[in-house]
Amino acid sequence: QVQLVESGGGLVQPGGSLRLSCAASGFTLDSYSIGWFRQGPGKEREGVSCISSSDGRTYYAESVKGRFTIFADNAKSTVYLQMNSLKPEDTAVYYCAAVFSHVLTVVPGQYDYWGQGTQVTVSS
Repeated sequence: QVQLVESGGGLVQPGGSLRLSCAASGFTLDSYSIGWFRQGPGKEREGVSCISSSDGRTYYAESVKGRFTIFADNAKSTVYLQMNSLKPEDTAVYYCAAVFSHVLTVVPGQYDYWGQGTQVTVSS
């Protein structure tokens, strides 16, 4: 069955970096778009970035543009989110999700499959 497993979260100081991984199984990655979302304490789920795995097109929310990079390794069926210059406001549970489409979207309701999330905490 379709499964998404996030990893790579943790505690990091402001200005630091983390790389999140989203390992996909049960489907062919290049037929899907993969999105990264986050949900901070008391906040709604927010779209951070997405990638069309077939052609590498990407989208970033303004809040992370220039600091985060999304990329895919289709051979490993894994999508990564490289997060640099982290800020305390980046603290959240980060989720990856998959939609059977090549459209770039960060609307949570348009995604078909979700991982269970990984905690990212940015604090000194």
